Order: sequence, then structure tokens, then C-alpha cells
Amino acid sequence: MNIRILVATTNRVLRQLSRDHRSVAMILFLPSFLLTILYYMFESNPPLFSGVAIIMLGILPFTVMFLITSIGMLRERTSGTLERLMASPLNKLDLLLGYALAFGLAATAQAGVTIAVAYFAFDVRPTAGVGLVVVVAIVNAALGVSIGLFTSAFARTEFQAVQFMPLIAFPQILLCGLFVPRTEMNIVLQHISDFLPLTYGVSALQEVALPAPSTAVIWSDIGIVAAVAALALSVAAATLRRRTP
Repeated sequence: MNIRILVATTNRVLRQLSRDHRSVAMILFLPSFLLTILYYMFESNPPLFSGVAIIMLGILPFTVMFLITSIGMLRERTSGTLERLMASPLNKLDLLLGYALAFGLAATAQAGVTIAVAYFAFDVRPTAGVGLVVVVAIVNAALGVSIGLFTSAFARTEFQAVQFMPLIAFPQILLCGLFVPRTEMNIVLQHISDFLPLTYGVSALQEVALPAPSTAVIWSDIGIVAAVAALALSVAAATLRRRTP
């Protein structure tokens, strides 16, 4: 790993992202806006809202960062920027780590804003403390970043990148335990959900909200999500081509 290249790539992506005001607004405020809608939907049932909000603190960062990253990386490919960078003596993993770090910092800011809104505006107080919720939210967002970088290799247009949402994100959202507890699902769906990383991100948040949470379970789930994120980033490096077809 070349630290100089990593820092330079991270700074370049952050500068480029900061000039895209709509993307910045989406990253920072879209999850909070959706959380606000949920609050008024469940206004008459605060305990139910708290349970749903805790889970959404993991799902929203994953979904938003997956979409932003996949489209952002695709723009780099189609504009020729990525091809020019790859023509230099640049390690693929260093390049992708720079992108991942830049979007990861954006994801950290997003998680901080969303959790602050949930905590101070909507009085969502997880039993295990807000610190663990922040960690889980950031790891889930990092998962979205890594998978977004990976899937961008298979898209030629922004529309195609968006089409990966129902293929990659929606099944994970449906089977993670948000709508139906996993123990009550069809046995086949349970086994499928066992192989979906978002399942463990949601499991960690559900554990955080329990009256007597187990930190061992929480950190185990966090470790699984982080491992899948690292694997997706490694596979993305392997699929990175020197030339854009």
C-alpha cells in the first residue's frame, strides 16, 4: 500500500464529491428525512417507532451509500478519469481503498447526522448506548460502499447502476428481519438470509435495543459485516480493468 497515493486519491474524491451539492445533501440528510417520515407514521406508537428506527439506522446508510458509490464510481469510469489513473503505475487496491476511504468518511458523517436526529429529535435511546449504534451504522455504510464499488464494474450507464438496487439491496432489506422476524420466515428464506451480510448488521442493531444486550453477539455481527465489506472491496479490485470497454 502506498500511503501517498491513498491520501491523494481520497482527497481528490472528497473534493469532487464536495462540488456535487445534490449528492452531499442526499448523503447527509436523506436518511434523516426518511426517518422523520417514519416518526410521523408511527407517531401514535412510540415503542414501535423506536424498534423500527433502530433497524433503519443500519438499513438507510447501507442503501444510500450503495447507490451513491455505485453511480459515483461509474461516472469515473465513463468519464475516462479512472482509465487515465489506471494507465499510471498505480496499484488497483490502493486506488479502490482511496475511493472507499473517501466515501467511508462521507458515510461516517451521514451516520453521525442520522443518529443525532434519532437520538435528540425522536428520543431513540438504545439500551447498549449510542456508541455501538454509531459503529454498526458506519460498518453497514461501509458495506454499501464496498458493494457499490464492486457492482459498478458491471454497469455501463447510471440507469444500469440503479438497476442493481432491486437485485442487491432489496432482497437483503426484505429478509433481514425488518418486516418479519427471521425465525418466522419460511425455512428456505431463513437459510438465504444467513448468507446476506445486511442480516448481521440488522441483527447487531436489534441486539443493541434489547433490555440485556450481549456485546459479544454485537461485535460478532459487526465482524461478519466488516469481513464481507473487505471481501467485496478485494473482489472489486480484481474486477478493475485497465481500459473501459
